[in-house]
Amino acid sequence: MLEASLKIGEAAPDFLLSATTNALSKEKIALSDYRGKKNVLVAFYPLDFTPG
Repeated sequence: MLEASLKIGEAAPDFLLSATTNALSKEKIALSDYRGKKNVLVAFYPLDFTPG
């Protein structure tokens, strides 16, 4: 498990993750796909969307 701390104003490191799009197809998305093009909000919810 990678643990990292960012300070206010620091850029988030690039990451790659699996995502389900509007068409319910799975694809890989990287933060670098959007850097400098769009604003991105990254939120983490532990155990969210996991089976009970």
